[in-house]
Formats: sequence, C-alpha cells, structure tokens
Amino acid sequence: MDLRELQDLIERTFGDRDRGRGVPASVAWLAEEVGELAQAVRKGTRDQQLHEFGDVIAWVATLANQMGIDLTEALERYAAGCPRCSAIPCACP
Repeated sequence: MDLRELQDLIERTFGDRDRGRGVPASVAWLAEEVGELAQAVRKGTRDQQLHEFGDVIAWVATLANQMGIDLTEALERYAAGCPRCSAIPCACP
C-alpha cells in the first residue's frame, strides 16, 4: 500500500469520526501513540513494535487528512536525499 492508498483507506474507515474528534484531539492521540511506540522500541516484542508503528502511521494519516495534507507531497522534500544538503548519505556537519 502506498501513502495515497493509506490516506484514502483511513479516510473511508475513520474520516467522519476523525473530523468529529477534531485536530487537537487527533494530535493528542498521535502523541500517545508515539509514546507507546517509544516504549515498544525500548522494551517490546517485534509484534508490539509492528503494532505501534502501524498505529503511529495511521494517526499521522488521520491528522494529514484532517489538515488537507497529501503525505506523498509532504515527503517530496526527501526525494533527493537530505533536505538541507541534498546528499545521500547526508553530508551535513
């Protein structure tokens, strides 16, 4: 699944509920999921890590949908490598 497909799936699955929740609450949910991911990375199993990575990505898609942001477009700044120096690997000091 690419990012546009993910955003579309998240919109069709949760869009009405997400808009009802609003951006501030969605940011709070995303922050909570990032915390759960951090804990899974430190102490969790691979299955827990997969679960939490999925949740974080889904919440990013949710928030992007609410804000009218195309994640594929947002990531274009990394298409040539480092956004600051354009090198692969990054050559920034």
